[in-house]
Amino acid sequence: MNMNIEVERVIITVTIPLEYVEIVRNAVCNSGAGIIRNYTYCTSSTKSLGTFKPNNNANPFIGEKNKLEYVEEERLEFVCDVNNVKNVLSELRKVHPYEEPAINIYPLIDERYFK
Repeated sequence: MNMNIEVERVIITVTIPLEYVEIVRNAVCNSGAGIIRNYTYCTSSTKSLGTFKPNNNANPFIGEKNKLEYVEEERLEFVCDVNNVKNVLSELRKVHPYEEPAINIYPLIDERYFK
């Protein structure tokens, strides 16, 4: 099957300390993410256990340099129009407490491309 696909939306995921989930959710949704047709604030979150080890150059929000940390987090995911990704990420970074948030961006294929 030869598909000429134009990506119009993406899924963005980010891990967040539990006490900051609503702050980040509000920031990304208020900046235009999480819209599915007639619905806004469309997000999903899953509790997770994150690990990281800050090096000597890091300025960790949680934990100590050169020590492996285990943190209860939530993985928040939401849809976003490709034309709004930079704006949404900018707003997300303004309120996210981590020096380097773990952000993933996945392209979405609209169902109209499938027969």
